[in-house]
Amino acid sequence: MIKNISSRIKVLPHTNNPIDFAVLLNGDLQITDRLLRIIKDCRIIASDGGIAHADKLKVVPELWIGDFDSTDHTLLQQWSSIKRISYLPNKDMSDGEIAIHKALQLGAKNIILVGAISGQRFDYALQHITLAIYCKKQNINVVLTSGIEECFVLIPGKHYFDFPKNSIFSIVALSDIKNLTITGAKYTLSNYSMSLGSSRTCSNVAKDKLTIVLDHGSAIIISRPYDLQRF
Repeated sequence: MIKNISSRIKVLPHTNNPIDFAVLLNGDLQITDRLLRIIKDCRIIASDGGIAHADKLKVVPELWIGDFDSTDHTLLQQWSSIKRISYLPNKDMSDGEIAIHKALQLGAKNIILVGAISGQRFDYALQHITLAIYCKKQNINVVLTSGIEECFVLIPGKHYFDFPKNSIFSIVALSDIKNLTITGAKYTLSNYSMSLGSSRTCSNVAKDKLTIVLDHGSAIIISRPYDLQRF
């Protein structure tokens, strides 16, 4: 095995200006206008088979990372001009995690994980969420998207979201939550303490200026920006 990759991919000091990166992962993806708008000004890194999304997104990655065990041979030829960083399959990090560390090394403050939460590998989707939690605790903002669903990390503090009016969202607690406040939604809460496993905050509807505040704990918010409720 290749050991200690993380020790060789050291996070550099961040610049004063936020840098946005999109990392193309090998999960399922539906191309939407919202997704195209979100990644428009991002620098692009492809992770192994995630390169398959580049054509539909009309982007050219600046870097392609992986062991290339999930990349079709025709894609290897099509994108042969892109700079590659190759690893052996027997390594101690996934291709996606290596790509995210590379984005951090290049100064990323905001990262969009494209194709991160849908596909045949739930284990990888869950790992992407845990990595997003780690990044959020390091003051790195991460959005995970399948095109039709978006996932964000919630940690103590105030969070604002620009979800389309009447779109569905759910908050899933990853621990016990203290003093959760939700405004700008159909179902509001004020200083609510919620236990791990509670479904109280599933299937809400965004209204105006959705704001979420919590004092303790962590959660994820999953939105469906194209799933609009008309009531």
